Amino acid sequence: MAENANGQQSVGHIKRTLETRHLTMIALGGTIGTGLFITSGSAISTAGPGGALTAYVIMGIMVFFLMTSLGEMATYMPLTGSFSAYSTKFVDPALGFAMGWNYWFNWAITIPVDVTSAGIVMNFWLPHVPSWVFSTIVLILIFLINYLSVRSYGETEYWLALIKVVTVIVFLVVGVAIILGIMGGKPVGFSNFHYKKAPFVGGVPAIISVFLVAGFSFQGTEMIGITAGEAATPEKSISKAIHSTFWRILLFYIFAIFVIACVLPYTNKNLMNSDVQNITMSPFTIIFKRAGLAVAASVMNAVILTAVISAANSGLYASTRMLYSQAREGYAWRFLGYVNRRGIPIYSLLMTMLVSTLAFATQFVVPKAYVYLTDASGLCGFIAWLGIAISHFRFRRAYIAQGHSVSELKYHATLYPFGPIFAFILCVVVICGQNVDAFAKMDWANVLITYMSVPLFLILFFYYKIRYRTHVIPLKEVDLSKSTKGEKYEG
Repeated sequence: MAENANGQQSVGHIKRTLETRHLTMIALGGTIGTGLFITSGSAISTAGPGGALTAYVIMGIMVFFLMTSLGEMATYMPLTGSFSAYSTKFVDPALGFAMGWNYWFNWAITIPVDVTSAGIVMNFWLPHVPSWVFSTIVLILIFLINYLSVRSYGETEYWLALIKVVTVIVFLVVGVAIILGIMGGKPVGFSNFHYKKAPFVGGVPAIISVFLVAGFSFQGTEMIGITAGEAATPEKSISKAIHSTFWRILLFYIFAIFVIACVLPYTNKNLMNSDVQNITMSPFTIIFKRAGLAVAASVMNAVILTAVISAANSGLYASTRMLYSQAREGYAWRFLGYVNRRGIPIYSLLMTMLVSTLAFATQFVVPKAYVYLTDASGLCGFIAWLGIAISHFRFRRAYIAQGHSVSELKYHATLYPFGPIFAFILCVVVICGQNVDAFAKMDWANVLITYMSVPLFLILFFYYKIRYRTHVIPLKEVDLSKSTKGEKYEG
């Protein structure tokens, strides 16, 4: 076996086999999940129809800026490690080290949350079978999908995402029919938008609190950056996927919330439901039932099952690639950078599976482990978004400082530098406001769980910075070469 530049044994290379349709559905499917199907109702209940729409529109705009920032870097330099590698090259190696490990940790502990959710969903049909049996089956299934090839992952995500997309389209058609009175009795029109305190309930504080719900719903869009290193034609497919994803997210999320707000008043107690165990209370289920679909609960349960399996599948892919990238950058054990003949970073996959399985097993020792894992992973996605904003701001400045022209770039981010600055500020607001009530009540245990990602990130950052005495890279010394340490590709 040959050795690469880092002395890593390698018999295979990362393969560029993901097509544009795969990337589009991966990015889109990563955002359509329980956040839309179940918890979107809580946003309407909290801030009213107008407040919820305002929060989702602002968060959607921020995500668009982030994705165009990521798109500009990914089309110029398509790397498997994505924003972690960009943080290393454009900002500070300590930031790349912390970003990579933080993101890997996030997905490694989110995978068991998703497979646990799958088990709970399956109990809807088979309540007498222990949920952990179904969860274990899902865990094995996603491992096999990721073990076979990157294309098997892409195809699986394509079809799982397609199911979710079709469901949302059918929901929107049914919802409009109810609003107009074509289905479900008398037309409801827009009366719920001025019902009692609507459209804005709770003022600005309520809108800010909904930012959190909206932010969690949109997390997963950054997955498009992770797939860049395995895209067949990154220059074309990434930019196309980003723009089509934005318009579809805007259509699906904003329009779906508009429909829910029209049909159900913000005072409807079922809107506060945010538990996969109560699928019969999902806004989607309630509206389908109102239209006369008797099997609405079973249909939505099946759709949510595909959503959590898709989330777990994408989580395993993303965390495996991030760990592989960390090894290639010299931030993890070198053997984790090994790639087999099918283009799979097999040891990174096995290591991630080991950690996820151990995290999954904690529920048998600690009854509330599911809740703790969900809360602990919450802010990791926002930290990743912060890294994208910072990296892009530095990338563009370094590109100009080294004598290049923006016109040379194949893809241009929208409204630079406003875009990354706006995204950075909003992410900071969301992170700081994540659990203000816990601070006010001095509930330190709750604070620790909620903000666990922040001290973990800071510990990683300062550990590397102090040990290796790194510094922010001067703009003229930023490495704009289109490769990372030892990374090779096979078309």
